[in-house]
Amino acid sequence: MFTTLDPLNRALRVASAKHAAVLGQQSMTFGDFGTRCRKIAGALSGLGVDLGDRVAVLGPNSVKYLELYVGAPCAGRVVMPLNTRLTGPELEYQLRDAEAALVVTEGPLPCGEVAGMQVLSMKEWDALVDASPEEELGRGVVPEALAGLFYTGGTTGASKGVMLSHRNLLANTQNMLIAAALSPDDRYLIAAPLFHAAGSIAVLPCLWLGATQLVLPAFDPGNMLDIIASESVTVTLGVPTMVAALNDEQARQPRDTSSVRMLFYGGSPIPTEVVRGATRTFPNAELCNLYGATELAPLATILRHHERCIDDSKAKSAGQPVLGVDCRIADDEANELPIGEVGNVVVRGPNVMMGYWRKEEQTAAVMRADWYVTGDLGRADAESNIYLVDRAKDMMVTGGENVYSTEVEEALYSHPKVLETTVFGIPDDKWGETIHAVVVPRESVTADELIEHCRARIAGYKVPRSIEFRDTELPKSGPGKVLKRELRKPYWEGRTTNIV
Repeated sequence: MFTTLDPLNRALRVASAKHAAVLGQQSMTFGDFGTRCRKIAGALSGLGVDLGDRVAVLGPNSVKYLELYVGAPCAGRVVMPLNTRLTGPELEYQLRDAEAALVVTEGPLPCGEVAGMQVLSMKEWDALVDASPEEELGRGVVPEALAGLFYTGGTTGASKGVMLSHRNLLANTQNMLIAAALSPDDRYLIAAPLFHAAGSIAVLPCLWLGATQLVLPAFDPGNMLDIIASESVTVTLGVPTMVAALNDEQARQPRDTSSVRMLFYGGSPIPTEVVRGATRTFPNAELCNLYGATELAPLATILRHHERCIDDSKAKSAGQPVLGVDCRIADDEANELPIGEVGNVVVRGPNVMMGYWRKEEQTAAVMRADWYVTGDLGRADAESNIYLVDRAKDMMVTGGENVYSTEVEEALYSHPKVLETTVFGIPDDKWGETIHAVVVPRESVTADELIEHCRARIAGYKVPRSIEFRDTELPKSGPGKVLKRELRKPYWEGRTTNIV
């Protein structure tokens, strides 16, 4: 079985002089990348950071971040990417929980000191690595060793450290290479943040192939499209909100996006209208919908050629399980349910996490033997395409009828004046819950207009009873998921349960 060191070693053998990473005018060959990783090992040893210690990194995407993401686990340490959108107390909790030995940060650390933890700015770290001796990689690196600690956050409650071994990460790397048909000639643009699975999903696959990765420090649709045009980007990935923003920017100011042969998206369900817009933004691209979770390192399913089935029922699916992964719909005991029946989406494979860091009870709550219970509700068709219905906790019950928010959101998104929307239940004395929508409009539109639009597309009991308009974007987690919990919270304050 492989470890993170295998992709690096292969790249050094087959593509040493080729560009490994590019950010603006800054570039680095695979040979230089390997040297930096060996110097990272030397720097960590010099600081007294032992094998197995957690090395946290806080900052925007950069070549230095990429080095640390690969170099730390190759040197037998554990990389711990931190979400740049977290507050000081949230970061402090994660650093204390993980007992991080070192944090490398681009700016001031927005939290208090943590006992036993060293703090270096990215500039200080870079200088230290430059001055450090090269040290042989691979000490303590075995498939079952912990390679990365990735804290969940934003939409699923309390923050938990997801433990991913070298085996987990390399299983996902192989799955990604098979499912996504990446090539050594690809120029892959990292646009989502590296602290999230959407940003790091192709790091090891591209390294193993010897494919060049271009780095976008922070997402800006105009800047991203400019880089795609100037650097002849062939593959990239974004969450649906990013794709929607790219569609709007490209419509406003078209760029040459003809080089893009593959566009991946995932992290949350994508509205059909956003997919339709992506076919115009990237006319030569194959569109691929990915589904997974941090706990799965992260890939579970893929829908290839989304653009070919955009008017088909399959367009609303997350695709089929990738090779090497078993994904099915099950009851609460992980027993498979009949085709078409809504149940828990569960996943099994070598990519499934080791567990949550020092949280045995929470780990047990999401594992059924070797099956990981995602917390998503879905159904499967006769070809094992997975159709996500909702997060289990986001299912609404109104007047005894189950309503899934994605169906309502899909109806709202089909209105041309809706830029962003999210839907959830709010308490109602008569119906238990009623359907509430929060909408960011593209232009002026009334609630009555949207309600009538929905009424023509979904059953009456699914139509929003109330609509709130906002003139700023919806709050999102680091990877771009709408923080529905924050929007819902004011309506449920003072209650001991979110079920009525």
